[in-house]
Amino acid sequence: MQSVRPAPVSRRPLLAQLGLDGRLVFMVAAIAGIWIMFHLLTQGTFITSRNLWNLSVQTASVGVMVSGMVLIIVMRNIDLSIGSILGFTGMAMAVVNTRLIPQDSAWGALLTLALGLLLGGVLGALQGTWVARLAVPSFIVTLGGLLIFRGGAWLLTSGQTVAPLTESFQVLGGGLNGSIGGLWSWLVGLALMAAILASDLLTRRQRARRGLPNRPLPLQTLFTGGSLLLVLGFVLVMNGYPDPRSGQPRGMPVPVLIMLAVTALMMWVVRATRFGRYVFAYGGNPEAARLAGINTTQLTVSVFALMGVLAALAGAIQTARLNAGTNSTGTLAELSVIAAAVIGGTSLSGGTGSVPGAFLGAVLMASLINGMLLLDLSSAWQNVVQGLVLMLAVTLDVVAQQRRNR
Repeated sequence: MQSVRPAPVSRRPLLAQLGLDGRLVFMVAAIAGIWIMFHLLTQGTFITSRNLWNLSVQTASVGVMVSGMVLIIVMRNIDLSIGSILGFTGMAMAVVNTRLIPQDSAWGALLTLALGLLLGGVLGALQGTWVARLAVPSFIVTLGGLLIFRGGAWLLTSGQTVAPLTESFQVLGGGLNGSIGGLWSWLVGLALMAAILASDLLTRRQRARRGLPNRPLPLQTLFTGGSLLLVLGFVLVMNGYPDPRSGQPRGMPVPVLIMLAVTALMMWVVRATRFGRYVFAYGGNPEAARLAGINTTQLTVSVFALMGVLAALAGAIQTARLNAGTNSTGTLAELSVIAAAVIGGTSLSGGTGSVPGAFLGAVLMASLINGMLLLDLSSAWQNVVQGLVLMLAVTLDVVAQQRRNR
């Protein structure tokens, strides 16, 4: 009598079988837990439309920079200068906007932003050239940059605060005129929902055409529906905070739209471009990447230049939000960005990183800071907590790396 073999049991984790990233699920659960904890500790203040609107704006500067830091770390480098580049370019844009622009206009704000982004790209490229061509460790080069650019921000105006900025430029910071209103928020939300639906359908068809496994249809429907509800909830929260002047919904803040656009663009770069593939190939094995014909010098310079541009964009957001250029803007920003990237799954040993995970890491770090501000904790305690979170994230990364090497 022929014995019947039992069906093989998959040894993959349940989340992997469901097509879900375990780290991203953990990040979402951790953020939800932090929000609930702070909501209870603040007597119901944290999870309100007003505070979540402010939280989204506070996340913007770190959220803009963190995807660039993912590429930097994936290539086995580090950039400690981004907070200082943020402050220096922010001060430079404040000087241009207040002293060189003759009158308030949209073109003046765009010119200010363009010059700031160009300056950030040049500073990043200079550091990348130093790292790539002179083989000086990025830790040393960017540590020097941290000191140089921070001093440069002070020398640019002899330590004076430069203010006020033009109203057109302040839009970038999400001030009173820095949001798109209720109607446009709904239109943007509907566009995002349509893009999610189209992307999921296209991905499912492409995987089926190539013979790759898909999620079961009920699970895919649940997954897509959850994403659509998340966008819907985001729009409702943004529109739930009224403009104090008119009482009308303020809608999505401009810096949040910039952050979401940068995150989407960087996800596309990582997943669908040769540049993104080269970055991860270099991080996985630099010598193999060179032997394969990748111009690793140009690649390193490009990644550092991109990081400089993103730091300058964050500088524009921070400066516009403060309505002033100060020499202390961006201090310790590099701590939050590196912590967000590592928490989100970017390995300090290189070769592994996740832009969506890093984005969630930025939300987590901003949530911690926002909650501590609501609890009226001093800046000293905020630094202590951020430092502990960074140490914990790196420790978890090291432990995970050791387990993979066994």
